[in-house]
Amino acid sequence: MLEKDTYNCITNPETKSIFKDRGSKFIGYAFYVENEDDVKEKISEVKKIQYSARHHCYAYRIGSEEIKLRANDDGEPSHSAGDPILGQIIAKDLTNVLVIVVRYFGGVKLGVGGLIQAYKTAAKEILDECEIETRTINKLFSVTLEYPELNQIMRFIKEHNLNIVEQKMEMNCEIILSIRLKDADYIFDKLTQMHKMKTEII
Repeated sequence: MLEKDTYNCITNPETKSIFKDRGSKFIGYAFYVENEDDVKEKISEVKKIQYSARHHCYAYRIGSEEIKLRANDDGEPSHSAGDPILGQIIAKDLTNVLVIVVRYFGGVKLGVGGLIQAYKTAAKEILDECEIETRTINKLFSVTLEYPELNQIMRFIKEHNLNIVEQKMEMNCEIILSIRLKDADYIFDKLTQMHKMKTEII
């Protein structure tokens, strides 16, 4: 079985939507995030904007190979808010995404079942508004070589349509390549067979 080497993420930096249920107003936010520091920053931003809301519930999923995820009910009954939000992120197979649903209480209690449905719907609506992109999971290779071998490696890069991330031309040449995961073993083997070149996985 081939290892999965793609992932889906949202491309718009911020999206917002509003859902209402029996007087309660649920304001959904979706953000592209790459780490937990990004998550903390976005939650703080939303809390400043929606400072008078009773609840700021959220869920996030981060990473392409090692996945980090978390759901937070922020004072709502246990598993009634964060989990339904996270469920929608997983249902859309998204990563590097934070969804925050802010609730303003409308005077009518929704019950646990009603809350689950409301947070699920709010999360679904906000994610439906997002632009989604499929990206590849890549490995970085560092290839160190002497100048006489430069033409050889550049031909190889062109033939295999490889992505150069960085080039350093000093005493020797160093080229950083980004290789799609499914091609990584093949490309690594080919590079290590080349004369007078040193290839390392970064």
